[in-house]
Amino acid sequence: MKHFFLASLIAGAMALPALAADYTIIAPAGPGGGWDQTARSIQTVLQDEKISGSVQVVNVPGAGGTIGLAQFASQNSGNPNALIVGGYVMVGAILTNQSPVSLKDVTPIARLTGEYEAIVVPAASPIQNMEDLIKALKADPGAVSWAGGSAGGTDHITAGLIAKAAGVDPTKINYVAYAGGGEALAAILGNQVTAGISGYGEFEAQVKAGTLRLIAISSAERVEGIDAPTIKEGGLDVVVQNWRMIAAAPGLSAEQVTAINADIEKMVNSEGWKTILKTKGWQNTYLAGDAFKAQLDEDVAATESILKDIGLVK
Repeated sequence: MKHFFLASLIAGAMALPALAADYTIIAPAGPGGGWDQTARSIQTVLQDEKISGSVQVVNVPGAGGTIGLAQFASQNSGNPNALIVGGYVMVGAILTNQSPVSLKDVTPIARLTGEYEAIVVPAASPIQNMEDLIKALKADPGAVSWAGGSAGGTDHITAGLIAKAAGVDPTKINYVAYAGGGEALAAILGNQVTAGISGYGEFEAQVKAGTLRLIAISSAERVEGIDAPTIKEGGLDVVVQNWRMIAAAPGLSAEQVTAINADIEKMVNSEGWKTILKTKGWQNTYLAGDAFKAQLDEDVAATESILKDIGLVK
């Protein structure tokens, strides 16, 4: 009887599903921005789809994500429950801030989303379209102020590329960097700057409410569901897509990395994640494993070249 009882216990234990991992995700920016939105979207889907039992999001803003990255890498070595959101912005910030910690100090898991840059002006602005903005920029680059995310990030790079394509010295642009999307949005709505530049998702509510005017999107062709011409239609050959990723801590075993990859793949393939992509206007750019690591190396090299062109990296 005792043997039967033990055998039943073992069989019962084997039949139970593996315990879902609990995760803490670092969003290395202030509330309201793209990384914060990405981290909280991941939190929602991992929990709603029962992929993880508990997911916490912690905001660690500053220096284009490099403060959060440094804290994450130093405090979580070997911890399979710690994740960090990052992306194209962080690649630029690591270079411009000459950060001692880079993406080589964490474990890249996957690229998740892509989002085109939107150029907006306050609804009361005399600037009606991209042509008006380019005209003002050519007349006096310093008089045209741009609100966006951290120095050297996607927003800054896009502003620099617009200036360069318009024949304006990119080092002369008046770019005002904000740590979080919420702060940049407040500056634009408060008429403290000429124009705002960020992912479309960060401006969508205000564009629909009529408090911001969307004058261009940085895609190669018009995007379904976004009522705006491309920067190319405005006369400049500029196409930029901001991508976002998820990474794990350094010092993990191959088994731990495989388990995290499996959770993220389940999330990406879930209906909950597909709904979020559609709602926020994010493109699905999922790429994982060695293919993502190779792409990441290429992106770092290309970003360094662009930042040299616009005078942010020597």
